[in-house]
Amino acid sequence: MELCERAAESVIKKRTKGLLKIMDIKKVMVGMSGGVDSSVTALLLKQQGYDVTGITLKLRPEKYVGADDSQDDINDAKRVADKIGITHDVVDLSDQFEKRVIENFAISYCSGYTPNPCVLCNKFIKFGAMFDYALENGFDYIATGHYANIEYNKDRDRWLLRRANSSKDQSYVLYNLTQNQLAHTLFPLGNFEKDQTRKIAGDFGLPISKKPDSQEICFIKNGNYIDFLKKNFNVEKREGNFLDKSGNVLGRHKGILNYTVGQRKGLGVTFGEPMYVTGINTVDNTVILGKDGEQYSTGLTATDLNFIPFYFPSSEIAVTAKIRYQAKPENAKVVPLALNKVNVIFDRPQRAVTKGQSVVFYDGNIVIGGGVIS
Repeated sequence: MELCERAAESVIKKRTKGLLKIMDIKKVMVGMSGGVDSSVTALLLKQQGYDVTGITLKLRPEKYVGADDSQDDINDAKRVADKIGITHDVVDLSDQFEKRVIENFAISYCSGYTPNPCVLCNKFIKFGAMFDYALENGFDYIATGHYANIEYNKDRDRWLLRRANSSKDQSYVLYNLTQNQLAHTLFPLGNFEKDQTRKIAGDFGLPISKKPDSQEICFIKNGNYIDFLKKNFNVEKREGNFLDKSGNVLGRHKGILNYTVGQRKGLGVTFGEPMYVTGINTVDNTVILGKDGEQYSTGLTATDLNFIPFYFPSSEIAVTAKIRYQAKPENAKVVPLALNKVNVIFDRPQRAVTKGQSVVFYDGNIVIGGGVIS
């Protein structure tokens, strides 16, 4: 009898051990856009033993004229999910996307700002509404095809965001991530170059391995934002004056939507020397122009801030800073002014500091945080 009891106990232990292994498998919801990066993300996580579900977000409301139809992307994501052998679902977040991204995009341009819709989408949609949806539905993590790295720092007791170890680094658009989001997010592509990602897709036979990268503004066909705003938000073409910094009239412009800070070409007027857009004033519908050199600034003010290794700087800190996605990091000082406001002073003047774009701070490869240039 004792022998049978020992045998039974052994069977129970084996079954319990197997059950614990099953329970230890983490559930990951991968945001699948139908592109190469998110597809390979899902594939890698499946190969690493995660319980993967692919989710494609329906973002672009059908009512907008000139908005891209997302059905092709949904179909591509479904084909990839079938090839990998994972579940695929579609989640409609078009209402949130309209309010948080598209309407903000329109308001910003009409207010003389140059917005970054990718930053807004990451903050409010992918790591906002999609993140909340994942945790509410029992997922342990979300994952996306961003090129960046996340690590836990035991000494600081903080999750940190790092630049990707590749030329494809996308940490700039992720500076708004919170501690909770970082703890529940996976970026499998953080150490890959794009050609490596495409090779993985091709070697596995994913049907999107040669699909081109998405365009800059995902919800506008051909990137023609002026036409999009005119058709959907009744933005009228209001001509006004070009002014110099002293207020002298230099000519007539064709509407402030056609211009952004730092612009030289396409002004529609010749001045006998190169002139650059240095400011846009929506109150009196004027565009400020400056001579070569006047498009540079030594500093800026930023609001709507988020910091990652700490809550907020208690004093001035030295950083490198990027004032746009494609810019090189430049040495600067961040000077706290108020709880959600800082001055950024650069060691050397920066070209075309633009209201509405994000400034992102780094300490080497660690993302310190960032905010919106105001």
